[in-house]
Amino acid sequence: MNNHVRELRGEQGWSQADLAERLDVSRQTINAIETGKYDPSLPLAFKIAKLFGRPIETIFVPGEG
Repeated sequence: MNNHVRELRGEQGWSQADLAERLDVSRQTINAIETGKYDPSLPLAFKIAKLFGRPIETIFVPGEG
């Protein structure tokens, strides 16, 4: 799964730690999501979409494979 979390976070001027705090997850979780090593749970994906005010499908995109 590809995602645009890093770009959206950057647009807000937030660090990984800032985003992690807003989502109540660890900074390592944010790093793993951004690098594609971890796909978030559906509840977390919805939380991310709500925080950025975007539809889930514009943030998370099925990848090759």
